[in-house]
Amino acid sequence: MAKIATAEGPHDGLKLLFATSDDAALLDIGQELAPAFFIRMAPDSVALFQSLAEQAPEIVVIDLDTIVPNGTDVFAYIESVRAAAPQILCLAISRTPLRNARQRTKKAGGDEFLLAPVDFPELREYLLEAGARHRERLEANQLRSEIARKSTFCEMIGASEAMQRVYDILRRVAASNSTVMLRGESGTGKELAARAIVSLSPRRNQPIISVNCAALPETLMESELFGHEKGSFTGAHATHPGQIELADGGTLFLDEIGSLSLPLQSKLLRVLQERVVQRIGGKSPRKIDFRLIAATNDDLDQMVKRGQFREDLYYRICVIPVFLPPLRERTGDVPLLLDHYLRMYCTAGDLPQKRFSPEALQVLETSTWPGNVRELENLAQRLALMVDGDLIEVQHLPDKVLYENKAKQDEILVPADGLDLDDELARIEVAYLTAALRRAGTKNGAAALLQISKEKMKYLCRKYQLSQEG
Repeated sequence: MAKIATAEGPHDGLKLLFATSDDAALLDIGQELAPAFFIRMAPDSVALFQSLAEQAPEIVVIDLDTIVPNGTDVFAYIESVRAAAPQILCLAISRTPLRNARQRTKKAGGDEFLLAPVDFPELREYLLEAGARHRERLEANQLRSEIARKSTFCEMIGASEAMQRVYDILRRVAASNSTVMLRGESGTGKELAARAIVSLSPRRNQPIISVNCAALPETLMESELFGHEKGSFTGAHATHPGQIELADGGTLFLDEIGSLSLPLQSKLLRVLQERVVQRIGGKSPRKIDFRLIAATNDDLDQMVKRGQFREDLYYRICVIPVFLPPLRERTGDVPLLLDHYLRMYCTAGDLPQKRFSPEALQVLETSTWPGNVRELENLAQRLALMVDGDLIEVQHLPDKVLYENKAKQDEILVPADGLDLDDELARIEVAYLTAALRRAGTKNGAAALLQISKEKMKYLCRKYQLSQEG
């Protein structure tokens, strides 16, 4: 293994490992490649893998005919090189016209297959261009990973100030045993927030029982929450512990708690006050130790005033309220979320990775997202599956999103209470005239900038009482 030359000039830094035992190639490598790359040679397979491990080259060129050990499948060998250096740009060269060599090389993890003899000047230009692109992709992936690391919190994604405040509150409340009330619109990630609290709490290794209080009718919900004894009602063929009981030692997450009926609210209040639970048909209560995290998108304050939610239960569960902001108030988070979900669903579906055009991303960033993160995730999943190619453009977006975007622009131009068109046009005209006069310094110069006649410029200045020499 030897270093035969160092790069000079604008391409400093690209490290190339050339694996060959063909002495006849050394002259061309020295003359054509050495001036453009930092080059190391590997004369055999052992030296190749040693250099991959110790030198961290960015590009490897493998002469399959002289490097691959006898009896070894060349494509399996390429797979082993890729496994040893997952991020390297890998090129294979052979004098043997192998069947479907290019496709099989790429399937094995290589980036390109070249049939020898190789034109070394062309190889140099190819490696410079491909190596630069490869380095840019790696740097972009590293930047994306760094951004993702800084913008994620226990599976929650968002780098906005609004979400950073949420993360700070969740960190603070996690270590305590206090009851937490998560409030926010549907789809804002209340269950993720609950799981974040649990993952940082002393109860992280204990059960977390999640119950959607709106999912079942009252008769079934009572049994679901509190459990029942065998024979306690028609159809109770076996004893059934309730979800509250199953949360003993751990955490109970009650989603949509505002949908509980008043009788169930009363029973839940007793559980929270006395820390005991009694099954339907049970003769004695059972001691229970759990932490409660509740969530709702209802306005509980208004429900209390209307008599739809018990005031004493309200104060019992609202010990630490945490508000999850809607997506429209999370400035800068939409691109992060779109990128995350698009990559996730492309990977899960074994699909080519896709990206949004700047124009499509701008439309999505200005959307109101009434369904919040859940709506955004569903859209990303649909686009990952339905869009051909790797670029998602404006025409691929749903009509609903495009209509909403146009409606918002229309609302900005024409407010709900209307406007005086003559006054608005005059205001715009004055703004252009004033800017042109400031830039040009004279009326004649301003007229030239605005591409109007000198006479019209003077008339407009008189009309709007704008003065400038010229």
